[in-house]
Amino acid sequence: MADYFDQVAKSLSSLPRETVRAMADRIWQAYTEGAQIFTCGNGGSALAASHFVTDLSKGVDLPPGRPRFRALSLADNLGLLSAYANDLGYEHVFCEPLRNLVRSGDVLVAVSGSGRSRNVLRAMEVARASGAAVLALAGRDGGEMPARSDICLMAPTESMQQIEDVHLAVLHCLYLDLKARAEEAQGA
Repeated sequence: MADYFDQVAKSLSSLPRETVRAMADRIWQAYTEGAQIFTCGNGGSALAASHFVTDLSKGVDLPPGRPRFRALSLADNLGLLSAYANDLGYEHVFCEPLRNLVRSGDVLVAVSGSGRSRNVLRAMEVARASGAAVLALAGRDGGEMPARSDICLMAPTESMQQIEDVHLAVLHCLYLDLKARAEEAQGA
């Protein structure tokens, strides 16, 4: 048991802080420009992506009249997701809804432990084609995500559970950074 915690701590301590900072900067830019933040992922990654949206949408408590984070998880609409999966195939479940909503200047936060999830990769393609920034959280070697993203952070471990732990910690770090920026901007 102690080995698991030690391995997660080692992975977290070896993450490039400048990459996390660049992700926070890009999401903050989207917020200040009134742009939308989208997230997607499968399985545990879908839950992490959804959790990040919850943190941004509810956790950053701004006073009335102040703009809030515009964030949406593409994995949270079961009816739409299952309709696209049934009619077009599972690889379309994120890209088709995204195609309806994404604009230049928006941000897609794509989460995939393997970096090879076809539905996530397709969403990344749609986002980039629209002029949105693509931020990726991957594991291992990143799979196909580094080549399809503006910024890609790879959890340096082979264990999918540890990759998911690292991703959630990074998303919490991003949230806390963005929350602090929003609170600081309130006073200005």
